[in-house]
Amino acid sequence: MLETGQMAPAFDTIDQNGTPVALADFAGRQHVVLYFYPKDDTPGCTIEANDFTRLADDFTAAGAAVLGVSRDSCESHRGFIDKFGLRIGLLADTSGELCERYGVWQEKEKNGERRMGIVRSTFIIDRDSRLVYAEYGVDPNGHAAAMLARVAHLG
Repeated sequence: MLETGQMAPAFDTIDQNGTPVALADFAGRQHVVLYFYPKDDTPGCTIEANDFTRLADDFTAAGAAVLGVSRDSCESHRGFIDKFGLRIGLLADTSGELCERYGVWQEKEKNGERRMGIVRSTFIIDRDSRLVYAEYGVDPNGHAAAMLARVAHLG
């Protein structure tokens, strides 16, 4: 698992529109709130995405970009965005490479069955591409507001 203080793993993937997005795009310009979630249009994931959307202008004012990541396709992400009017970018990690780099692809147990899946997690990356916050096993309720409070202290 990743820890605060280390350099954030680089990434280069595509967003909901198929547009390339890399961590390097934000270096020196913006902080990044990179949050991983299991699946588009599921209850907890919808709560989290809607909360980040509700606070999107506040994150922008604090100098941060918010990016959600799941293994869903660009098409799935576009449908999720359209259905809820989301105002955040969603990265399509269909290969699972980004999930592996951030240590969020883990064995989970649900209803007595073990399987691999994304553990809901959030990373705050500063303008120098350093991890200033890492949390695994996130509760989506109130999470976006808590991350905004952390980002606001970065300046």
